[in-house]
Amino acid sequence: MPRQTEPSANNALGALLQAMLGSSRVRTENTRVIADHPRLRPDIVITRDGRSPVVIEAEYMPAPTAEEEAKSRLNLELARERRMIEAAIALRYPEDVADADDLAAAISAARLSYCVFTNGRRRPTRFPESGWLEGSVSDLADLARLVSLPQNAVDAAANAMEQGIDRVAAILDEIEGSRAHVNRGIARLLGMTNVPQMRRMACAIIANAMVFHDRMAGMYKDVRPLRLVCGREVADPQAEILEAWSRILRINYWPIFAVGRDILNQLPSDVAARLLRTLETTSGEVRATGIDNSHDLTGRVFQRLIADRKYLATFYTLPSSASLLARLAVAKMDVDWSDAEAIGKLRVGDFACGTGALLSAVYEQIAARHERAGGDPAVLHPSMMEEVLYGCDVMPSAVHITSSTLSGAQPEVIYRDSRTYTLAYGRLPDTSVRIGSLELLESSSAMTLFNTSDPGRRTGSIGEETASHLIVEIADAGFDLVIMNPPFTRATNHEGAHADITNPAFAAFDATPDDQTAMGRRVNQLGRPTCYHGNAGIASAFAALADKKLKPGGVLALVLPLSAAAGLSWQDFRKMLAEGYADLTVVSIAANGRDMSFSSDTGMAECLVVARKLLDGASAAQDETPRFVSLSRRPQGLYQAAEVAKELLRDVQEWNITDGPFGGSPIEIGEEEAGQTVRAARVSDGESWRAVRTADYSLAQTAQRLTESELWLPGAPTLLQLKQAPINSLGRMGYVHRDITGPLPRGPFNKAAASPTATYPALWNHNARRETRMVCEPDSQLRVRPGQTTKAGQIWATASRAHLNLDFTFGAQPLAVAFTDTKTIGGRVWPNVSFADNRCDHAFAVWGNSTLGLLSFWWHSSRQQSSKASVTIRSAESLPVLDFRALSNEQLDTAEAIFEEFRDLELKPAYLADADPNRALLDRRVVCDLLGFDEATYEGVRRLAAKWCAEPSVHGGKARPRGAALVV
Repeated sequence: MPRQTEPSANNALGALLQAMLGSSRVRTENTRVIADHPRLRPDIVITRDGRSPVVIEAEYMPAPTAEEEAKSRLNLELARERRMIEAAIALRYPEDVADADDLAAAISAARLSYCVFTNGRRRPTRFPESGWLEGSVSDLADLARLVSLPQNAVDAAANAMEQGIDRVAAILDEIEGSRAHVNRGIARLLGMTNVPQMRRMACAIIANAMVFHDRMAGMYKDVRPLRLVCGREVADPQAEILEAWSRILRINYWPIFAVGRDILNQLPSDVAARLLRTLETTSGEVRATGIDNSHDLTGRVFQRLIADRKYLATFYTLPSSASLLARLAVAKMDVDWSDAEAIGKLRVGDFACGTGALLSAVYEQIAARHERAGGDPAVLHPSMMEEVLYGCDVMPSAVHITSSTLSGAQPEVIYRDSRTYTLAYGRLPDTSVRIGSLELLESSSAMTLFNTSDPGRRTGSIGEETASHLIVEIADAGFDLVIMNPPFTRATNHEGAHADITNPAFAAFDATPDDQTAMGRRVNQLGRPTCYHGNAGIASAFAALADKKLKPGGVLALVLPLSAAAGLSWQDFRKMLAEGYADLTVVSIAANGRDMSFSSDTGMAECLVVARKLLDGASAAQDETPRFVSLSRRPQGLYQAAEVAKELLRDVQEWNITDGPFGGSPIEIGEEEAGQTVRAARVSDGESWRAVRTADYSLAQTAQRLTESELWLPGAPTLLQLKQAPINSLGRMGYVHRDITGPLPRGPFNKAAASPTATYPALWNHNARRETRMVCEPDSQLRVRPGQTTKAGQIWATASRAHLNLDFTFGAQPLAVAFTDTKTIGGRVWPNVSFADNRCDHAFAVWGNSTLGLLSFWWHSSRQQSSKASVTIRSAESLPVLDFRALSNEQLDTAEAIFEEFRDLELKPAYLADADPNRALLDRRVVCDLLGFDEATYEGVRRLAAKWCAEPSVHGGKARPRGAALVV
């Protein structure tokens, strides 16, 4: 029999939790706490104002009834608070706790196991779906805090806000016909064009300010409640609320209220009265839900209203993604979390803050760590707002959102100042241009516009600010953490919607072509000595800015496009990290579609990059290896993100990419594998990070060994020698298509329809119907432009029979290498590859389209899109292929014979390479007949094909045909 009863253990645990959750009330073993069920006695009940109650039902192992008891508490209401229980935790104590003399010490040292139940649409949802989470009391406290989010109330508040915004936006739409100048004036204030989105954004800013006003009425005696300044009985609500907001602005809160006041000043009194009275009702509806601004309400409502996304590429960082990145970053910070004074000396910056999701997540982590260390988060709030958190953006609406969200962390606590700034962007009255936060690459000071994006023309609502508001100091090497999800736009991105834009990176706010050009020159000037590269986009400039602002020992945390891992234009960024940072972690997602990104609506794969800047004079340890994490899917919620972060922060031994095909170290959440981790060699030359977006790291380990001229197949007892070499050591890549048909004087040719008698035939674009065989017919012809014969001759001299696929969609295309019977110019997606020995053309075609060739291409390419692997001509030069120089004449003859055998055979799309009989036969001929390996090696290659085809970045989520199975 145990010496300690379960109620005794619950009481001890409750006391420990209470010490870590000072803002909450923790009750244990109480009756009369559940409405209408006075005899029920939940083990532990955790309550907090503005939050849903959380119940913990705990038992000693094996805890046979803990789960059912926890589920039974859902949807019950607490007697006193009358709030519904939306989450319940089932907890198992280790058996040895029962025999402890000191229960508190035993529980503090124990590894607890638990799961959480939340309300689902039809039945309770369990996390994890199977198995149990494991953690400390601190981890349990963190989980209880996260699941206390009153989801139903937040949804109701967000819905009320959106409905109210829609109603008043209709008022502005209504006056568009008769008083369009009003909306045009508002658009100028917001730096937007006069479109319905702008009008909704303007109304959302006013609505948000009114909700915040309602909260402040209880904090300041001079701030009257909304009903007294814009209720139905108020004769002139516009004048009353403008006066009220002027009083608030004398306190501060500029980023929240100044923009709203500017908008209201533009409205005719009759329109303003209708709008304000409607939104006063909306504010009351939000207030009735019991929700304050601390639940990401502002971000949720605003995130889909951000203007100029197509140019600024300011995609909303999803809360779960922001939480994951913030947890990984804050964990690397060296600070005593119990010391409020030490926390107040921290400096955290986001110089592309957008909606403030990342700064808010960092604030939440700092406050939670302080609370779990016994501190009071409310005490931190003034210093967090006034000194610690810096947020900059070029959009006043974004700064409004950020400031509102940060202020809402403790809506009842007064602060006097904040560090959120709208920075100058675009053409100024003195004819110079500014490029927002990136001006800080040149100087530690920048021009701030406070509350309007009409660059340089105004510094505030009515000119009340002094000159000190014009310039803000943001010190170099002054930040402990820089965390950003910077814009991804590239100056060279002229595809699709950007085709007619001079410089898409600077096309926001109706910038003229001349302005765009000037701003492009400005970023090139400021970014010249840094890791910035125009082809990488302005995200690389923000990465350089982060490095400039970080102090030695500071933490860098970025959301970046996955091209940052492999793109040549990102090479200097990777080199910067390799030479100046330690403890590098790169997180990507192996999934497809929306799940492969950490932001909303990007449509591309992304990665999280977290590292610590080296101290002055220090160098990274020689044996330090960067860590690569590939998640199975994006975390779906805050507590899911917390569990992923917890597992990643555990100190465990991990496999290395060079260890052999044994797979990565699993990230286990309950009985589910949430991803894998692997270590990779540290390089200093900016070499690509290949170990990203990979579901099965045994595949990556084989691919890595292949680049080192070793073939080590999963399950094989030993490795084999297979000599590889980069293409540029064997042959020559052809020209970029813009050098062939680009505008004069760049391109000497015009492209025309194909002709069987063409003088200069070309293989230019993809066509799935004609690319099912290795031999492809030219799809175009080139005609020499007058006066361009010399340059045309130079390009024609590079024509060849072998062509490499630059944009390989595995889910639709079968060929990595195409062959033309006659020499042909390679175009946009099929550039030439020419070898001194023409026999290599055949060897290249059969190798490149075998499983080993496909694997090498995939490993070398960017995997930023669902199933498309892209390379540039320059990056293709280092693509490792079979070293044809090492082949004997007999082997080269064999390669040609294999090619002739397969030239007319149909190949299925690459994602079905494992189920394609012809691809299997090609593998057999290459592995056994060309390379001389045995049957067991061939079978290993076919197993490798199955692994490769199972990769999300290969199949892209495309369903396999019925009956498609491994062909050996």
